[in-house]
Amino acid sequence: MKKILIVNPKGGCGKSTLATNLASYYALWKVPVALVDYDPQQSSLEWVAQRSQTLNPIQGIDASSSKHGRIHISPAVQRVIMDAPARTPTAQLKELFAFADYAIVPVLPSPLDIRAAGHFIGELMLEQMLNLARTGLVANRVRKNTLIYRNLERFLGKMKIPMITHLRDTQNYIRAAETGYGVLEMSPHQAHQDLVQWRPLIKWLE
Repeated sequence: MKKILIVNPKGGCGKSTLATNLASYYALWKVPVALVDYDPQQSSLEWVAQRSQTLNPIQGIDASSSKHGRIHISPAVQRVIMDAPARTPTAQLKELFAFADYAIVPVLPSPLDIRAAGHFIGELMLEQMLNLARTGLVANRVRKNTLIYRNLERFLGKMKIPMITHLRDTQNYIRAAETGYGVLEMSPHQAHQDLVQWRPLIKWLE
């Protein structure tokens, strides 16, 4: 069992988008996967509920009322994707990082999000929660060749944590959120660019 934490205390940075699409990748390849939603808004669980029965299953687990990071998961599950809530208390954050094998921090290309990510990474280092070898950054909703993207690249380049990949700003993710599909479950013609961008993240995790 491999446990992957998607975490950033700032809301709206794309944690659920990253978590649901990662879970769908494993489902596509028939890897038994659980999507654990710690967020009271339960966006990830709502996405699971939208999935067609013709798609490979994803087990949704509601952990929003859990006071600790650890929960019981069936040993048959091989990949666990954990969607952490915004503004996670430090005690719960420590539990989640202790439980996880890998952590992914999505960052949006905006000045507010870049500063918030910097503060969060500093907090993780201060609290000695960070496993640098198993924590990665993902630039989310990116439009390349823009000034704000270049600013994000400079910021991420200064971090001790590696930037694994960037995900483009595309309607594919909106369609996926509405239908319970993952972008990688769409037709290759429709999602070819997205597949290329996801490959470095899958390679890093696997």
